[in-house]
Amino acid sequence: MTYLSLALVFLALAVVVAVVASWRRRLGLRWWAITTSMILVLLVLTAVFDNVMVAADLFRYNEELLTGWRLGLVPVEDFAWPVAAGLLLPSVWELLHPVPGPRERS
Repeated sequence: MTYLSLALVFLALAVVVAVVASWRRRLGLRWWAITTSMILVLLVLTAVFDNVMVAADLFRYNEELLTGWRLGLVPVEDFAWPVAAGLLLPSVWELLHPVPGPRERS
């Protein structure tokens, strides 16, 4: 299994959970805007710190399992993880958080 196929499995799971949360909790444009902003911040942080960690030789990749596309020193496959986390965590929070009652909504 390549790094990309493994990342796509988790990304697909995160998308499904986000769609279910959006449908069940009727999440609006504001929720999606905040979630998208958070994902963009996570992508920037991933680009910066993964490049530093790869340059410092803290870890290595099996080159046979990579697509070969890189952003700096970081394989593009690494960017699926912050997207998956940025979708999955807020979606799970919405699904597990209790629905406000009539009195709490006002």
